[in-house]
Parts: sequence; structure tokens; C-alpha cells
Amino acid sequence: LPGLHVFAIAFALEVSVGKTNTVMALNNSNVLLPCTFTTCIGFQDLVFTWYFNSTELIYHGKIKNKATEPTLVWRNPRVSFVGSTTKKDNNISIVLNSVEFSDAGKYTCHVKNPRERNAQHNATIFLTVVHKMVETDNTVTLIIVGVVGGLIGLLILFMLIKRVVLFIIKKTQDGKKECLVSSSGNDNTENGLAGSKAEQKAPPKA
Repeated sequence: LPGLHVFAIAFALEVSVGKTNTVMALNNSNVLLPCTFTTCIGFQDLVFTWYFNSTELIYHGKIKNKATEPTLVWRNPRVSFVGSTTKKDNNISIVLNSVEFSDAGKYTCHVKNPRERNAQHNATIFLTVVHKMVETDNTVTLIIVGVVGGLIGLLILFMLIKRVVLFIIKKTQDGKKECLVSSSGNDNTENGLAGSKAEQKAPPKA
């Protein structure tokens, strides 16, 4: 029924590149470009692609189902696949070998799932290429905390812990919310309630 598909497209497929969307690499080194995807209703004949600066295809793969590893359709010779989809995470990460300064830019991980009426989602990561890595100097921060006193130091630590805990709670709730919404879409559609509403809201096909 149409109602179920509307819910599935809106909430089931999600693509992520992790906590930060920026990566720094040393010139002539190999760099990992992380990407994972989640779907509440599973996948079949899923297609994933990696693009450089939105237009240049650098990796194209297919995954039959959860029980199989991805198969290569096409790849740039300098790109290696390092993910796995039979383990817990649907990991479709790649490694870019022998990075050059011209490789700096935007990398997009794109996923299409035919099982969700070709639902699509993507995530973007930005690569910076440098001559040499510079370590961040934390001495100044330590001196300031020492001078101002332990109380503020403890306060900062407490605030950081609070942010991390809130972030974890939010992520957990988000994950539950997505799956709950798609399953409630199931129930409502069976009862003939949400299905009719969703049909009215759906834009007319061209």
C-alpha cells in the first residue's frame, strides 16, 4: 500500500560518514574515507557509489542482500574497498591510495535501495591534503586551567561529559524513532488510517 512506502522512504535509509565530515591526509599517504548505511526494513540489490566533487565516479558497487559481501562494478585503480556488509555495520568505506594535493575536495557516498522503492540517501566527507602533520599544542589549555583553578577545570569536564551523554541518548532515540515510525506505518496502513492520509499528501506523478 502507498502509505507504507511513504513512511519507509522518509525514515528507513540513512547514510553516515561518522562524527566528523572532514579528513586530513598526508601527501603520498593512503587515507580511509568512512561510510556506513542503516535501513530498518533491510535491503535487496542495493547500489552504492562514491563520487569526487559530485561528478567524478570513483567507486561503484552492488550488494545482493545482507548475507553477501559487495561486488565491484567499477572502480578507480587508486581506490580500494575496505568495508563489509555481512557483519553488524553495513560498512561501505573505501581507501584512497597515494594521495596527491589534487585529491583534496568533496567525496560523496551515495546509496540506493530498490527494496524501498529506490529510496536514496548520501553523506559527504571533505578531504584536505597537507605537506606534514602538525600536532596540536595543549600546553596553553593546561596552563589556563591550572591558573584559573581546579573548579573551572572540573566544570568544563562535567560539561563535556554531559554533552557526550546527551549525544549518545539523542543518537539512541533517533535510531529507535526511525524504526518505530516505519513499523507504526505498517500498523496504521493495515488499519486503513495512515494509508489514506499518505495518499492524499503524496504529490501527483508527472
